Amino acid sequence: MSWLPSPRAVAELVRAPAALTVPGDSLAGAAAAGWPFGSRTPALAASSVCLYWAGMALNDYADRMVDAAERPERPIPSDRVRPEVALGLATGLTAAGIAIAGTAGGRRALTVAVPLASLAWAYDLGLKSTPAGPAVMAAARACDVLLGAGSGRLSRALPAAAAIAAHTLSVTSLSRGEVAGTDSRLPAVTLAVTTLTAGRLAATRGARSPLGRVSWVLLSAYVATFGRAQLGAISDPSAPTVRRAVSRGILALIPLQGALAVQARAPRTAAAITLAFPLARWMSRKVSPT
Repeated sequence: MSWLPSPRAVAELVRAPAALTVPGDSLAGAAAAGWPFGSRTPALAASSVCLYWAGMALNDYADRMVDAAERPERPIPSDRVRPEVALGLATGLTAAGIAIAGTAGGRRALTVAVPLASLAWAYDLGLKSTPAGPAVMAAARACDVLLGAGSGRLSRALPAAAAIAAHTLSVTSLSRGEVAGTDSRLPAVTLAVTTLTAGRLAATRGARSPLGRVSWVLLSAYVATFGRAQLGAISDPSAPTVRRAVSRGILALIPLQGALAVQARAPRTAAAITLAFPLARWMSRKVSPT
């Protein structure tokens, strides 16, 4: 096995398509908070991507023994990426993500970026398989939203963070059935969360206004993307169907983030976020986002 993995192996390790669902978190949080970092906000989105990729690489490093039995096609058990390389990549990307956040947003951004990185490492190295695992991942994704707001305006971005956290809790809970399947009651519960999340956001802005109509379209795309996959998992809760629902749930973050940006009266940001949706769907056919 070579020390230098192929680009495709690295893309699989860090779940490259899923990274397109990450910048919208901090952008939605920044829009909700009134753009406290101004033109430096895209750098915070880049920081989020680095931390996400770090978490994915660390996840496969930590799960390498389990994956050897359950997911042998993954980069480490298939001998396409050395464990040491995955750990080094996770460490380097974490350092890069924190450094970018500190450079772009100073102490206000580091106050969120450091706990975000800590939650990701704690999840991957110990909490993932515990009952607290989904809640920890939801908290990490909420921090990703709050990164765009910084420590000075966290309260303004809390509703957006709560919506992303609720969605992440559903996706992470479902992901526990990717290998052995699950009980049909679980996707029924997560579908209820999806419906309630979309309904609450739809009620925030009237559908008669132009922004309200845009929000309604994005929320409809969110429900259609994830909801239909969850309905499939209710009728067939086997591992392949659950895995498909998890993949759809990851991609559904993009229209949800777009709707949150619209709620914050940032239609251009919403457009920029949602432009990633078709690309993410195309990439997910080449490299699995889970």
